[in-house]
Amino acid sequence: MNNNVAADYDDSCFSQNWKKIAELNDNLRKTFSGGYVMTSNGIVALGPKRKWEIIKKVKEFNDFDFKNNPYGERDFGAFADGNEQIFWKIDYYDKNLEFASEDPSNPEITNRVLTIYLASEH
Repeated sequence: MNNNVAADYDDSCFSQNWKKIAELNDNLRKTFSGGYVMTSNGIVALGPKRKWEIIKKVKEFNDFDFKNNPYGERDFGAFADGNEQIFWKIDYYDKNLEFASEDPSNPEITNRVLTIYLASEH
């Protein structure tokens, strides 16, 4: 897939800071640093070997398009793993993890949380 989102479709609905947000999201997803990473009970129940295979796929995920990335922030992905459909999502919270961040492009006031889960748990 072409990851130059703005070239693929109209980016007029994108936030002003979408490129910075996407960069911070990519960093968390690829390195698991810059935020928190959670796996659901469904992922854990698949066993440690399969869990780590799924985590590897999340880290390597690069299949962004208008359907899963409508705002250019690269905060969601989905892929098949065997018979399971896997989702991952990055959410933005304030530093107390109580409310939404006022500015997801500012890591000084934002905690990112990457959650990896089965589509059936959605």
